[in-house]
Amino acid sequence: MTRLLFILSFLFCCGVSKAQDSIVIPEEPPKIAGIKYTEKDIQVDSNTVEAKHFEKNFKKKYTDPEFIYEYKEPEKSWWDHFIHWLAGIFASLFKFKSVKTSLNFVAILFRVIAVLVVIVLIYFIARALTKQEGKWIFGKNANKKSIFYSDAEKNIHLLDFEKLIKESIETGERRIAVRYYYLWLLKVMAQHNYIEWDIEKTNSDYLYELRQPSHKEEFTYLSYLYNYIWYGEFEIDDAIFRKTENRFKKALKTFGNG
Repeated sequence: MTRLLFILSFLFCCGVSKAQDSIVIPEEPPKIAGIKYTEKDIQVDSNTVEAKHFEKNFKKKYTDPEFIYEYKEPEKSWWDHFIHWLAGIFASLFKFKSVKTSLNFVAILFRVIAVLVVIVLIYFIARALTKQEGKWIFGKNANKKSIFYSDAEKNIHLLDFEKLIKESIETGERRIAVRYYYLWLLKVMAQHNYIEWDIEKTNSDYLYELRQPSHKEEFTYLSYLYNYIWYGEFEIDDAIFRKTENRFKKALKTFGNG
């Protein structure tokens, strides 16, 4: 046994010595001579370089969706928060399956409310107009008169304009008095066949029916006074009213005498 161990030890030592002998120690690396350059070796680029600039507002060309790489969700306003809050309440009350269903319900609800508000406004406006029909002709104090605009025109041949004018002056309603003077003038002109009375006719229609230039001139001026005072919807002082009243009285005599 001892002899076997001696033989194995001898073989092992021989192998290690041969391995050491096989290691090659490298020589020093060769030295590389330095590379030298002269000015002749330098190549100068003689090409001209053109400076380029971006166009003004060039970013506007790249606003299409394909140039947007990051989509930011817009910030919610107070109205959006209110809508979502209201949608959450309805979602809990009616057990909606999704948030979208609840939001659609809120949108439909607001549309219905808007339509109802418009209908109510139209109703009250129409009601106010029908109740205050006289304001279309007699202005703010029309409810003080028992005869409205349409009634006055329909009964123009039956009205006592002298009495109506006197009552209007006593109550300080000069504009209404001027209105009665104008209707009274149309009544007299129709009675003496200067015009043919028709509730649908305009002042221009009556002016066209007059033949004499003096009558046309007088009626044109009185129509101007009436339109200025009546449709202007402003109160007139005593001096302007007296001047207008005298002009209408003169015209009534002119057309009344035929």
